[in-house]
Amino acid sequence: MLVLGVLTLLLGSRAVAVGPDTAALHTSSLDTLRLVWSRPAERVRGTTDTASIVTSDTGFLSVSADTIRRRRRSVDVSEWYSRRLTIHRYVAYATIPVFALQYAAGNELFTKGASAPTWAKTMHRVGATSLAAMFTVNTVTGAWNWWDSRSASNGRVLRTIHALTMLGTDAAFTYAGAKLSEEAENSNDKRRLHRKVALISIGVSTASGVAMKLWNR
Repeated sequence: MLVLGVLTLLLGSRAVAVGPDTAALHTSSLDTLRLVWSRPAERVRGTTDTASIVTSDTGFLSVSADTIRRRRRSVDVSEWYSRRLTIHRYVAYATIPVFALQYAAGNELFTKGASAPTWAKTMHRVGATSLAAMFTVNTVTGAWNWWDSRSASNGRVLRTIHALTMLGTDAAFTYAGAKLSEEAENSNDKRRLHRKVALISIGVSTASGVAMKLWNR
């Protein structure tokens, strides 16, 4: 009986009381994780940072780990996308000095008419032809890249607005150059309309290009 009593005391000193709300966990290999024992009636609400694991019928073991970052969806474009974009940008930059020359030459023609200097008449024709070629190149490269990147949601609205406004300026420049330029030689009203359409087209295309430069990241 004495031996039995001693054994009972020894075994009792090593027992650990575990209540229904807590659990004693010894985890040397999981020092970086927080292990929380929840009550049976409570549900563990998992987030992107927490994984809930059922350990028994009496509760859940909630393991908090590092934040899980969602990867952005990749969009495949053709190999020529960046090359067309480079061509598109440099041609757009080149239109700025041509716009300035066209304004100077056109202003001479508008104010002096038939008595305008020869350089203004020549420069205006050369500038109009150059702009027609530049806008053709940028319409092709821009429309191609817009279609190539149609699956990319980032910046899609801005790219679409830019494409539509540039198509509108294409039509306006064509109207001013192909139709109004000939009528402007014999009519003051057509000359003013030619000037107005050209200036609006220059302003809209420049603003659209600046918007793409600033916000299309």
